[in-house]
Amino acid sequence: MTVTIRRVLCVLPLLLVTVVAVRQRAVLSEGFGLLATARWPWLLAAAGLTCLTWVAAACTRQGAVLERLPGRRLLATQFAAGAANHLLPTGLGASAVNLRFMAVCGLSPARSSAALALYLLAECVGRVGLLGALLVVFPDALPFGSLLPDEVPVGAFLVGGAVLAGVVGALASVRRVRTVVGGFLRTALGEARSVHVRPARALALWGGALAFPALQAGVLVLVAQAFGLSVPAAHLAVAYLAATVAVALVPTPGGIGSVEAALVVALVAVGGAAAVATAVVLVFRLITVWLPLLPGAVTLAALVRLKVI
Repeated sequence: MTVTIRRVLCVLPLLLVTVVAVRQRAVLSEGFGLLATARWPWLLAAAGLTCLTWVAAACTRQGAVLERLPGRRLLATQFAAGAANHLLPTGLGASAVNLRFMAVCGLSPARSSAALALYLLAECVGRVGLLGALLVVFPDALPFGSLLPDEVPVGAFLVGGAVLAGVVGALASVRRVRTVVGGFLRTALGEARSVHVRPARALALWGGALAFPALQAGVLVLVAQAFGLSVPAAHLAVAYLAATVAVALVPTPGGIGSVEAALVVALVAVGGAAAVATAVVLVFRLITVWLPLLPGAVTLAALVRLKVI
């Protein structure tokens, strides 16, 4: 039975890639068509920066745990997790892959979950912190007024907040839930303190968390250069960070669809022509999502077969 399940898991990533590619075939076709009109040196540099994003992710994952993880397997796992992340919604794929990898490396479920929570926290703080720093230096980089609706549904937000508070209150009244959550928080805080006592781990954690969004913003800047988009690099970086933060809660696999729309709107808001901005976003997503997707799925299947995850 276990062998059968493992064989299914080996084939499943490739099947999911096929399904997603078929559903997004119009976007893929247009993106590949636009490659012929771009300047290739800039695209090659963008591909190189994309590869470095997996190194940054591996550094952040290593920084979230005290034990030294096997470097090559950790890097391969991040490449595979990237593919899984684009096949399942809201980061579930990457989280599942990394939880399994840490379990194989000998970490308990509680410590693996604590390390994952610390990684997600660092990633969130790094992205939002980088956006905030750029907005302080370039306050006029992105006119947020043009991105917001004319009427903000305050009532809907209040109702949603009240429902969320009610759910949290109801769960908090259950003793078993309080015990589980309390135990997890104690483990997570203990792991966070232990990691930050080690300067090398803290540097890997926060350095990688800042490097990852900075590298992806750099990829967008290079693709914009390939198409001659006349927008300052800092403004492009702000547009990318603002767009990705805005769609972070949208439950689509890898942000497919939502990220493209938000990026086009953001690039137009910072002064880019709509047609060129659309071409830049399509090729940016082609380089960062679609081209690594198939080899990432193959790597994921190989790691499952080799029992690395």
